[in-house]
Parts: sequence; structure tokens; C-alpha cells
Amino acid sequence: MENVRILIIEDEQRVADLLKKQLEEAGYSSESAYDGYLGKQLAERNRYSLIIIDINLPLLNGYDLCREIRKTNTTTPIIMLTAFGTPDNKLAGFEAGADDYVVKPFDFRELLARINVFLRRSETGVQEPEIITMADLVMDLKNRSVTRAGKKIDLTAKESLLLETFLRNRNKLLTRDYIIEKVWGVDFDPSTNIIDVYVNYLRKKIDKEFTPRLIHTKFGFGFYCSEKEL
Repeated sequence: MENVRILIIEDEQRVADLLKKQLEEAGYSSESAYDGYLGKQLAERNRYSLIIIDINLPLLNGYDLCREIRKTNTTTPIIMLTAFGTPDNKLAGFEAGADDYVVKPFDFRELLARINVFLRRSETGVQEPEIITMADLVMDLKNRSVTRAGKKIDLTAKESLLLETFLRNRNKLLTRDYIIEKVWGVDFDPSTNIIDVYVNYLRKKIDKEFTPRLIHTKFGFGFYCSEKEL
């Protein structure tokens, strides 16, 4: 794929150099930073197709780095590549704005497959509507902003993607597997409660103080977005 540029932010130089070599052998241009502060500077100054971030970084840890990047960049895919593999670690990573989470040690072929998923999504170039509405909720996809009844609603990157998935599939029952694939884009264990956690986050922000309720549960089947219960 032409013009693909990947930023690797990894404090273990051996790992960063090996990853850089493997990515370049796969045909991708890459650049490395060995601490969070330099990684932040590079991410702010340059445009990358994808960013890979370790969590245990000097000067600025991966969670905080991800949050800093997401303040000004909500679209570039971010993959966290780390030895911290507990469900709480993964949840914290997604909450910080990561799109995917890979645990060390890892198989480069799997990581490359995940990278390619995000790059293909960016390459499709399909024109989608920039504004989606339902009831009094308005989602501006270009600016990643959401309002309901004129009130601004702040969402994390993952909450925003979850809401977009619901709105694009209005009045359709979405299974947990479908939501995992569209929102997390990984072979995530659907038996975990991460979907319930994020649906609950979203409900508190867009449904709790408003009517009608837009996000509904069909127990045993999944979730759907509608102005009325189906």
C-alpha cells in the first residue's frame, strides 16, 4: 500500500528496531520513538497512517500518550502493544482511545493482519454521510462531535465509534460478535463484559437525561438503536 507511514513508540529499542524492520519488509514506511514525550511530538508534527504504542514508556506512559493524541487526532488508528494483558489493562487502553490491543509476546503475522484491517478501512474511500441524526441526537462524524437536544455530549473515541455503529444500523439487532468486530476490530472474547460496560457508559451520556431512550437491549440476543422498543 502506497504512502503508508507507521509510528512505533516503544522504549525497548530491540523490539522497536525489529518491528520497524518487519514493517518495512512488508512494504510499509515506519519511524520509531523510544519515549512517550518524543512519540507525542512526532504524532503532533507528522501525519501517520497508524500508530503503535507501548504502555510502559518513560516520560509519558502509553495511556496518557494515547489521551494526548486523541485530543487533536480522533481518526488515526492506534494499536497498543504491551506486556500488560489483564482485562482491566485492556479496558483502560480502549478508554484512553486505542482502537486495538495486542499483548506481548506476539506473532508479527497477527499484528500485521490487524494493521492491514485498519489500513484497508482507510483506503476504501467510501463516502459516508458526515452527519447522522436520530430523534434530537446529532452526530457530526467529521468533527466527532455529538449533541442531544442541543446539549454537547463528550464521548471517548471508543464510545464515539460504538454510537456511530448503532446509528448506522438503526432499528437493527446487533449481536455481541458484530459489535466487537466493528468497534474493537479484534478477536476479543465476546464473553467478557466490555460491551456491557461501554453500552452503559453510552446510555448514561445520551439516554439518561433525555427521551426517548435510543439504545435498547434484547436479552440473550444483543442491542439495537431505535426511537422505540422493537
